[in-house]
Amino acid sequence: MIEGDMLKITVPGSTANLGPGFDSVGLALGKYLTLEVKKAEERIFLPMTDHVKDIPTNDQNLIAKVAIKVAENYNQTLPACEVKVWSDIPMARGIGSSAAAIIAGIELSNQLCGLQLTDEEKLRIASLEEGHPDNVGASLYGGLVVGLHQEDKTELVCVKEVNVDAVVVVPKYEVFTSDARNVLPQELAYKTAVEASAISNMLIAGLLTNDWHLVGNMMSKDLFHQPYRGKLIPEIQAVQEKVEALGAYGSALSGAGPTVICFIEKGKGNELAEKLSHDFKNCDVECLDIDLVGCRVEQVQEIKSI
Repeated sequence: MIEGDMLKITVPGSTANLGPGFDSVGLALGKYLTLEVKKAEERIFLPMTDHVKDIPTNDQNLIAKVAIKVAENYNQTLPACEVKVWSDIPMARGIGSSAAAIIAGIELSNQLCGLQLTDEEKLRIASLEEGHPDNVGASLYGGLVVGLHQEDKTELVCVKEVNVDAVVVVPKYEVFTSDARNVLPQELAYKTAVEASAISNMLIAGLLTNDWHLVGNMMSKDLFHQPYRGKLIPEIQAVQEKVEALGAYGSALSGAGPTVICFIEKGKGNELAEKLSHDFKNCDVECLDIDLVGCRVEQVQEIKSI
């Protein structure tokens, strides 16, 4: 990075699972984490918006930890830099705030250390950090992703045609991923696992053929996680009952929650959001764009005041 230049890294948030696509399906959403990076005497991270106001300004925040780790894995040291951090992705709400931070950290190291990582390499690093490829894959590639993360390899398919509107119902309270995973069973009976897998397969069939009626139906049949997480998040069932009467395709818990995401015919999202906002006054309700680009990087000239 040349003195006086500024690096801008923008990463979308995401939703994951879509019901039975547990730890495998992700969709990039139009909420963003943005870094503005320039050379400095020391590394410092400056929070610029409320959603990131409490992040450490030193190397202890997630973006920094990932960036430093990636650099060290390639026998390099992350250079000193000033990083301004903007985000409109709420934390601990199931809209991929940590996954966006991981992708941003990888890209920060990639750019400052000149690593020239491929997207496949970035995905593998991110999936090893996150433990699954759904949120990080969506934040990296944009659009809809279906992935598999295993000890020796991470695989992903990305689909850019997603003809649907997404509406999120975001409760005010937080649910941490660790708590949401603690309510899940340690194992499923074989017969139940086969049925759950078949439901997941049908979800994928609906997604890849843009049959959102089928997608909505399968989201409501999930056996992997939503029946258990409903104990923590009553909005799962409440939103599901409301959107069926409002003409939506269906709804699902977004990631580990507590956000519930709803899907409806393209062009009808704002109307659905307005109606849901009357029923869920204690939640933030919003129609979001689906991001089809994923992580992007710009080199911009810093504007200095006179």
